[in-house]
Amino acid sequence: MKFDISQFNDVDFENIGVWPNQVKVVFAVIVSLIVFVASYFLFISDEIDSLGRMQDKEIQLRKDFKFKYQMAANLKLYREQLAQMEEQFSELLKMLPSQNEMPGLVDDLTFVATDSGLKINSLNWDDEIPKDFYIEFPINMSVVGDYHQIGDMVGSVAKLPRIVSLHDFTIQRDKSGKLAMEILAKTYRFTEQNEVSPKKKENK
Repeated sequence: MKFDISQFNDVDFENIGVWPNQVKVVFAVIVSLIVFVASYFLFISDEIDSLGRMQDKEIQLRKDFKFKYQMAANLKLYREQLAQMEEQFSELLKMLPSQNEMPGLVDDLTFVATDSGLKINSLNWDDEIPKDFYIEFPINMSVVGDYHQIGDMVGSVAKLPRIVSLHDFTIQRDKSGKLAMEILAKTYRFTEQNEVSPKKKENK
């Protein structure tokens, strides 16, 4: 069937019933397209946007689930690691001297130095240094001996049951030809919960 576009020239929009069949078909197609496009922008596009948001939410939920699943799967391992860290921390605390043991450290250092053959010129506590969670206790030492004796003392200090670290040493020969060593030893003690450090007292 041949379509003649000239049929649209005499179309009477007030009397659709007399339109040629071909014109009615074309008009119906055009109206359908207009309705479809209008429906898309009024309803379908909103649904597509909503679907996109739901898909984004689904992706985020999957990521959250995967993260929580991995956390749950590793929870036992985390607990074991935490227990191990607490045990190591407890062992470390045992190596730090208590308040009652502090005077005994001077005796330990005196014994270590003399047992190594060193002569002690001086061994005195310095002012304690409060930190955030612990207190640092410096001990100034001055000893005289030879290289072997000094090395033996340093090794013996490292073997003490309580933590003592050595810092800022200087070695020079004295008038007798012996080695004179000035060294700073430090030990540490965690601040008790009910203990107020001198630094905090001064700020009150």
